[in-house]
Amino acid sequence: MPNNIQVNIDLMLVKRKMTLTELSEKVGITIANLSTLKRGKGRAIRFTTLLALCEALDCQPGDLIECVQTETPMDTR
Repeated sequence: MPNNIQVNIDLMLVKRKMTLTELSEKVGITIANLSTLKRGKGRAIRFTTLLALCEALDCQPGDLIECVQTETPMDTR
C-alpha cells in the first residue's frame, strides 16, 4: 500500500487549547499557510518552520507529522 504524510496540527491545537490564530501569532506564519499545512496540501516544510511549530505547541516533530498507509496513491499535483 502507498504511504502518505498526515499532518496533525489540528490534534495538537486541541490538546494545547490553542486557536489557529494564536499559533499563527506565536510562530509568525500566516493563517493561510498554516491552513494549507493543516489540510495536508503543503508540498514542503522548512526545518525552521517545523521547529517553530514544535516550540509553540510544546511537542516533537513526530507529533505533528506522520507517515500513514493509504488505499490510494498520494496526489502529487
